[in-house]
Amino acid sequence: MEILLHYIWRHRMYPLHRMTTNKGETVEVIDPGLHNRNAGPDFFNAKIKVDGMLWVGNVEIHDKASDWFLHGHDKDEAYDNVILHVVGEDDMPVRSSRGETMRQMQMDVPEYVTVNYSRLLREDRFPPCHEVIGQLQKLTVHSWMSALQTERLEQKTEAISRRVKERNGSWEDAYFMTLARNFGFGVNGEAFEKWAATLSLQSVAHHRDDIFQIEAIFLGQAGLLDEQAIPQRHRKEAANDIYLTKLRREYSYLNHKFHLEQMSATEWKFLRLRPQNFPNIRISQLANLYYNRRSNLSQLIECRSVDEMSDLFATHVTPYWETHYSFGAEGKKSAKQLSKQSVRVLILNTAIPILFAYGRHKGDETLTDRAFRLLEELKAEDNSIIRMWKECGLEIETAADSQAIVQLKKEYCDRRDCLRCRFGYEYIKRNGWFVKEEKG
Repeated sequence: MEILLHYIWRHRMYPLHRMTTNKGETVEVIDPGLHNRNAGPDFFNAKIKVDGMLWVGNVEIHDKASDWFLHGHDKDEAYDNVILHVVGEDDMPVRSSRGETMRQMQMDVPEYVTVNYSRLLREDRFPPCHEVIGQLQKLTVHSWMSALQTERLEQKTEAISRRVKERNGSWEDAYFMTLARNFGFGVNGEAFEKWAATLSLQSVAHHRDDIFQIEAIFLGQAGLLDEQAIPQRHRKEAANDIYLTKLRREYSYLNHKFHLEQMSATEWKFLRLRPQNFPNIRISQLANLYYNRRSNLSQLIECRSVDEMSDLFATHVTPYWETHYSFGAEGKKSAKQLSKQSVRVLILNTAIPILFAYGRHKGDETLTDRAFRLLEELKAEDNSIIRMWKECGLEIETAADSQAIVQLKKEYCDRRDCLRCRFGYEYIKRNGWFVKEEKG
């Protein structure tokens, strides 16, 4: 109930009848104030008229008036400047830390708000607000989708900033970690980020002109040169694999040289993965990318279009892996290039967020603007969630649109956080359109 009281106060969905204090004074809300999500009163700098006199100050909202004492506000000077205590149930008068009686008003939640909100929470069909989507004004949809796009990029920026901090301020390292994580393509994302964290790129850089040494460090740090990382059925052949023997010898030397600490091979997932998604294949592709200097942040920043980024991320395995998916298991030769879809995923989840985050860090609007423009250049993802929203009447054409929907689903729909969603607001505010049906 308190959540709904906050909601109707913030969005001015007040009861249609005259609102009065517990002393019978008429209350008119001029400005509900600024919603405070931190410690202190719920709304700052509200403006209300009480019997025609203007008051400016803070507003506190509770389900029951007695919650004022339960939360200790009667002993907290921060609440002395509350000009109105709004409650769902006026069960007792309250006072300030100075002992003064506070102005109090019981506010009823309009029936249509309760009914509409209850329907949203009970709705089994996804999205729960599907009945209003096709009726929304384009401006409403556009503004909310734009906000969601920015929110998603800012969320990814937080993760990137965390990696920068972990790497002692190195944006180059943070970029590589982000790229590595997304080379896991979901299933092995966490393992790839953990693997990248074990690498000292400053040390690896000393051997950047030798693809064999890069691959030895990369695979060795992943624990994939160990016997237990090789499928049981291939271990006999792997024991006589010349390339594996050379890699182990080289990694042993480099490990001793740089005092490396490898991760456990048990971190990697192979079950139900297509062979081209095996970690050793992805690491070989990443090694080639690193060897060719196409995993440098400066190279990414120079890209001006989706096509240039596609060329940047285009990579393939080293010669050994052209005929292998696992050590000791030789097969038909294939370049094992990153697919166009995989490259697109890297652009969407690595390149664009890095541009946005680095632009924010540098205060460079050209980079942040480019991130948004590239989102508009990319076509929207095609999956069941996107299709369901389209069926509701929402236009989803670009990656900017589909990323907004991903953010909407994860942060709002899945959590049933309809009270923070603008689509949910449009659903809830419609007076009378479901009330009769509920009563019938």
